[in-house]
Amino acid sequence: MIRPFEGIRIIDTTHVLAGPFATYRLAVLGAEVIKIEPPGMMDQVREQGPDAALNAAGMGTYYQAQGANKRSVALDFARAEGREVLERLVRGADVFVENYRPGALAALGLGYEALAAIEPRLIYCSMSAFGQDGPRRAQTAYDFQIQATSGVMAATGTPQVNPIKVGVPVMDYATGTMGAFALASALFQRTRTGLGQYIDLAMFDVALLMMSADITRYSCSGDAPLPSGNDYPLAGTRCYQTQAGLLMVGAMNRRQHARLFELVGRPDIAAVSDYGPRFAAADEHAELLARVFVTRTAAQWEDELQAHGIPAARVRSLPEALADPRPGRAR
Repeated sequence: MIRPFEGIRIIDTTHVLAGPFATYRLAVLGAEVIKIEPPGMMDQVREQGPDAALNAAGMGTYYQAQGANKRSVALDFARAEGREVLERLVRGADVFVENYRPGALAALGLGYEALAAIEPRLIYCSMSAFGQDGPRRAQTAYDFQIQATSGVMAATGTPQVNPIKVGVPVMDYATGTMGAFALASALFQRTRTGLGQYIDLAMFDVALLMMSADITRYSCSGDAPLPSGNDYPLAGTRCYQTQAGLLMVGAMNRRQHARLFELVGRPDIAAVSDYGPRFAAADEHAELLARVFVTRTAAQWEDELQAHGIPAARVRSLPEALADPRPGRAR
């Protein structure tokens, strides 16, 4: 297994999901992560999950999802003794990550300047809802508030039922992934410069980054993304009811479009590959495909379409997805 971060020590003072997920990704790749929590005020996700006994033991499944591969210590930063221990841990450390309210640690003498004075090579990352500066710096948020304020919820759902929150904490995981990438990039830069640095990572900024294509479209045309449910403007990239189950088809490019309509016996439609005519006739083409796909099950169509090089997937629940390993991966 590749472990590129062996020998890297990370001081992790984050809680809930985004911050812990960022440090967890580096822990999986070999970093030594020391998670610090206040005494008597453990990370709230330690008490969250379906198993009451694990919750009571402070090992809830929500915590375990991004708490593995870490060492743990309790420190009270409000006490001089706690701050002194933290400063000792920082000496020789490579990374310090926190997601307290902006300015909270600096007020305790634990901001970037203070810790960089102790360890000049330190990479210090602050993760927050809206960043360390600006009019919203003091505001806090969880994943669903960021979905709401960024426009993601407004672009989710159907024209009849919206806005709708994405069912999984995509903003938390996206921010955690971006955090791991930022830390890895800073560590790489340090190999060239020998210098540490400060990283200001906001969940709101990550949400907007995830909407880059929509922002570009809006900037050019003034058209904001509208909720389209399971459909897409092209007929070959929509979700269809089958004899058993739903099928998400992805015949996006010209070759896939041609293969799809050849397969369903319409070479005349397959021959028209330009996007303009395809967009214009999308609803007509979708009606045709709907009549075809309902003749077999989603599983049968998935196999058939994939065999012809057409992206397709039957809509699965999480238990079904976990029971269906990737090809070539033993379970």
